[in-house]
Amino acid sequence: MKHKSLIKKLSFTENDFERIKKAVADSEAKTTGEIAVAIAPESSHYSFWELLAADCFAAIVLAIMLPFSEKIRNLYEMYYWQLAPGWILPLFFVVSCFAAGTIAFYLCNIPFIDRIVIPKSVRNISVTHRAFRYFTESGIYETAEHSGILVFVSYMKRQVRIVADSGISKKISQDLWDLIADELAENMKKGKVTEAFETAIAKCGELLAENFPNHKENPNEFPDGLVILEDAEW
Repeated sequence: MKHKSLIKKLSFTENDFERIKKAVADSEAKTTGEIAVAIAPESSHYSFWELLAADCFAAIVLAIMLPFSEKIRNLYEMYYWQLAPGWILPLFFVVSCFAAGTIAFYLCNIPFIDRIVIPKSVRNISVTHRAFRYFTESGIYETAEHSGILVFVSYMKRQVRIVADSGISKKISQDLWDLIADELAENMKKGKVTEAFETAIAKCGELLAENFPNHKENPNEFPDGLVILEDAEW
């Protein structure tokens, strides 16, 4: 899914981006911490699992057809008024299995079916890896006090990760970030994406302000606002 496609799916306008940007700025005004926010359509390509499911479906179709081999041969002979050549059944099975596998593969790319086909553990690991990857790519870990966090959303998998830098991890338990992440995921499922981000960002800001309060010199070390990522390349 491309950048514009995700924006359309989210029904985002310029105002929504500005609201999220303001939420980040307001939260950061109370703390020396930095908040990065990103959303990606997918955290990984799951072609292996989709292809595996398609192959399994094709194998099931073949297993169902095999007991009817004689009837299939008889239908051919009845229709064409001649004996079926030896290659006709293998060809029929190959074409049928290929067609079944192709249809199944495309069906597996439908989000609802995709979430059934791909094991939950694989989805969880992929989302976590993508979050840590962007945490590194974004440079949020380079803040002076190592007080940056990343709020990462994997849209199609409906999962959220909050990754905190080392300075924050020493003072704030990951369990607290996970609670905010779970709440954000639940609120996004209700369709109010912008409001969900605003609430989560505000709660992140409160946690940061308690442990990393603002002081006079507090440069903004990271751009505010929501970053929309392309699909993962690996």
